[in-house]
Amino acid sequence: MAERRRPTSRPFESRIVLGDCLEELGRLPDASIDLVFADPPYNLQLSGDLRRPNDSRVDGVDQAWDKFASFAAYDAFSRAWLGECRRVLKPDGALWVIGSYHNIFRLGVAMQDLGFWIQNDVVWRKVNPMPNFRGKRFTNAHETLIWASRDQKSRPTFNYESLKASNDDLQMRSDWLFPICSGPERLKDEGGRKAHPTQKPEALLHRILLATTNPGDVVLDPFFGTGTTGAVAKRLGRRFVGIERDPDYARAAGDRIARVTPLAPAAVEAIRPKRAEPRVPFGTIVELGILVPGASLYDPRRKVEAEVKADGTLRWREAQASIHRLGALVQGKSACNGWTFWHFEADGRLKPIDVLREEAKRQLGLSAGAGGPILDAAE
Repeated sequence: MAERRRPTSRPFESRIVLGDCLEELGRLPDASIDLVFADPPYNLQLSGDLRRPNDSRVDGVDQAWDKFASFAAYDAFSRAWLGECRRVLKPDGALWVIGSYHNIFRLGVAMQDLGFWIQNDVVWRKVNPMPNFRGKRFTNAHETLIWASRDQKSRPTFNYESLKASNDDLQMRSDWLFPICSGPERLKDEGGRKAHPTQKPEALLHRILLATTNPGDVVLDPFFGTGTTGAVAKRLGRRFVGIERDPDYARAAGDRIARVTPLAPAAVEAIRPKRAEPRVPFGTIVELGILVPGASLYDPRRKVEAEVKADGTLRWREAQASIHRLGALVQGKSACNGWTFWHFEADGRLKPIDVLREEAKRQLGLSAGAGGPILDAAE
């Protein structure tokens, strides 16, 4: 599945690219990527083997790809790949980078210096962290993620409503609780050892991709490893480009992703945010005859009655204004959402005029709904 590619402007197909991250990033077209997820070398600065109290060796990160001669060398490498990622991001694209206390602060400075605009830092709190065997520090029980848009003017995807709904209608917080990768999900080599020392859990990528991408988006992972990003992207109907220089990791990733079955398109649809829906002004409700001039509207407690006018305004006593301004006036407030404040009567009950917008969208061809009218014209 791994291959080498030259620059192309044709639509991306999901693929693993075998090669050096900087070289292969340089071959990608400008403004072609929706989201980058990067799990770069942490530069752990280990001076020797890490051992448990019984003197057994901890199977940690000791590979050459995590070693740098100095902080300056690590910073130069980080700025190089971050700069390339910013180049290939679309104007409203975004980047996630994950790290530990060894490197995340250096990466954050580099990102801001390069023009990225930080949206959030997120703490991944581990349910089952590796203990601190020497007893000289606090147990490292979390890693930090930085979510940043390409620049300050970017409008990155954020599926706020879906996240809130999945969190029992509470806003999703920036501290996330997940276990580290273990059990059947942890890939093993032929000798039964971990195929990759820092394999990330799929649950973590599941939340990131659902939160900040849409189906069909292209996700780039410049440090692909054993393919967690690609596996989750395929399952959720996203495309991916994974760059990996180690042929063993790339082979394991290809085998892993080949076993993934994509979910049905309907299963990965996010809740559509209200700000993305077509705008229907109140005057259109009147023009379409959904509410007729002379009809009465009420506050939720039926204490205030206003008259609908032909120009899409409301009249109450001597005042005549928009649904929002008149709603604020009768309450003595500076602002009001007239769509939820004003109600019409139907079948002996009061209903907010907000429900009438769906009928207007249907009549205007802005809604996927079919069939007869949602409500008869209110008089």
